[in-house]
Amino acid sequence: MTDRFAAFRELHRPGRPLLLPNAWDHASAAAFAARGHPAVGTTSLGVAAAAGRPDGAGATRVQSWDLVRRLRSVPVLLTVDVEGGFGDDPAAVARYVGELAALGVVGVNLEDGRPDGTLAPAPLVAAKIAAVRAAVPGLFVNARTDAWWLGVTSPSAEARRRAAVFRAAGADGFFVPGAPDEEVGALAAEVGLPLNVLHRPGGPDLAAWGRLGVARVSTGSLPFRAALGAALHLVDAVAAGRDPGLPPAPGYAEVQALAGGAAT
Repeated sequence: MTDRFAAFRELHRPGRPLLLPNAWDHASAAAFAARGHPAVGTTSLGVAAAAGRPDGAGATRVQSWDLVRRLRSVPVLLTVDVEGGFGDDPAAVARYVGELAALGVVGVNLEDGRPDGTLAPAPLVAAKIAAVRAAVPGLFVNARTDAWWLGVTSPSAEARRRAAVFRAAGADGFFVPGAPDEEVGALAAEVGLPLNVLHRPGGPDLAAWGRLGVARVSTGSLPFRAALGAALHLVDAVAAGRDPGLPPAPGYAEVQALAGGAAT
């Protein structure tokens, strides 16, 4: 496991960002791995929506663990979005992450956004980070701030303050979804942690992010939403008698092969 932890950590190279596709089930994770991606993350929205539960509400603790159990056969380094840790007790969060690590997980995303639209107190998030670090020393803890997404006052200053607190607690990376493009370079230079950004259509490409010093680019829930959008487009086109004009879909045999060795 130590070698897997180190392998994942080494993928975070400022200036040469890791593209991290985010999966929501066994098939999506296996497909990303088959395309040669060395690491895959999970998307909390995709996992929650697939289970008929709300995202960001701490409602998918069991579903996330079960997905990780089913992904043990996939030859990929796996990092898991655990939202806010599915609770506010740092010891309980650390126990849960330890269970994931025992299944082969090499990293987690731990966020500070709360369902009520506020940010969790920075010391509480830091306590969770420190507890996870003590329980699983080699695991990559990617600390996410929702300062921009939740529209807090002075998000840039708040994000920088939280980066310092999270770094002191033992965070390995800092995730800034929603940060303005023009601020990313300064953040990468200042926060003292590998910087993770969220890809968005029409935004900078990997090379551009690399020039800004970014170490990781996540796709987040976009692949899940794109798949859902393609399914809706297909059904609507068939209903209207139109050619859907979709890109080629994986064949039956290809999808069937992705299930090889999946835990049940």
